[in-house]
Parts: sequence; structure tokens; C-alpha cells
Amino acid sequence: MIRKGSDRTENNEQVIKLITSDRERTNLLRNSEQQALAYLVQRIPSWVSSNLLTGIGFAGSIIVFASFLLATWFGRLWLLVGVGGFAISWFGDSLDGRLAWYRKMPRKRYGFVLDITFDWISIIFIGCGYMVYAEGPWELLGYGFVVMYGWEMIIALMRYKLTDKYSIDTGKLGPTEARIIISVILVLELIVSGSIVWSALVVGIALFIINVIDTRRLLDVANEIDEVEKNGRLAQN
Repeated sequence: MIRKGSDRTENNEQVIKLITSDRERTNLLRNSEQQALAYLVQRIPSWVSSNLLTGIGFAGSIIVFASFLLATWFGRLWLLVGVGGFAISWFGDSLDGRLAWYRKMPRKRYGFVLDITFDWISIIFIGCGYMVYAEGPWELLGYGFVVMYGWEMIIALMRYKLTDKYSIDTGKLGPTEARIIISVILVLELIVSGSIVWSALVVGIALFIINVIDTRRLLDVANEIDEVEKNGRLAQN
């Protein structure tokens, strides 16, 4: 029995290594998340494709958007639908690329473009959903969330360009943690009406500070690369 458990652990570690070989993860829940993804990719039916999972992830974001509309028209209880939407979003968005790597059929450039495109459209829908739900000038916080998240995506792309290392995390926070935080905010809004406004304000300020820090770090990296290239040219002359 011990041997079987050991084999299962070893196999899971091999799967994790395979499905995460294209990116570095630093998020707080990475170990648990990678274990879950390794378990799931081995059990997803063969007829389920990576593109289908991308569509499922996007559908989850549309459900979050719809939950804001339903909560606006029929009551805050509908925000719970958004929590389910984030779970569906995590399932599809986290597994699409990992499944391709597990099946040894990755399309790096195609998948990269597809993921970035759908992630951006998803954020726009979620931000617009909040803008519909919020009242008065507070709806602008939804616009601010889209801008801050878009800035974060640009930082990730620039980091990839400079270092050739792609990471979807900002320190200990990644998309999974972001989904959990927003889900908690939705549940809190059910308990305390109007709390979503202050929560959104705090999240927006936090994203702004994080983006400023990450941009500064990226500028330092870019400057170091420029200096190395400059010294190399001078040495050749």
C-alpha cells in the first residue's frame, strides 16, 4: 500500500513538472493549485480540447457579468451566481494550457494569443458588470479595475519580452487568488449592502501600488539589460 501511494505521488510530481514547464509560478496557492491541476488533466475526457476549456473559462466570466445584472434587477442574492462563475472561469482558464502540455500538444504562440485575448475581454465584461451594479460615481471603480488589471497584463507581457520568462503572478498573488478575493467581496456584499464599493476601492488602490512597484522593477531590469548591451558594444569597438 505504501508503494502504491509512493508511485502515485511520484507520478503526480512528474505531471506537475510537465504541465508547468512553460512558466514560473509564485502565487500563494501554487502548490495546492498545481496538485489539483495535475489530478484533473489526467482525468479529463479525450474529447475535451484545450479550446473547449478556453471557451468554458470565458463562459464563467460571462456568468459573473450576468450575476451583476441579475443582482441589479432582482436582488443581491444573485451575486452568488458570480461565485460559481469564478469557479467555472478557474476551471477552464487554468486547465486549457495545462491540458495541452500534458497531452504534449502545446501551441505556444497560438495559445498565448488566445489566452491573452480572452483574459482581456473577460476583465472588460466583469468590470462592466460592476459598473451596472454600482450606483452613481462609484461605478467608475469598475472602469478603474479594468485599467489596473490591463496595466498588470501589460507588465507581464513586457517582462516576458525582456526576460523571456512568462509569469501570470504578481508576487504572491495570481489569477486564482484574485478570483477568490473577488468572490469573498461578492459574498460580503450579501451580508453588508454597499460594502462592494469600499472593497473595490481598496482593490483598485492595491492594484495601483502593485503596478507602480512592478513597473519600477521592470525599468530596473530594462536598464540593466541596456547597460550590458552598451558595455558589450563598447568592448567590441
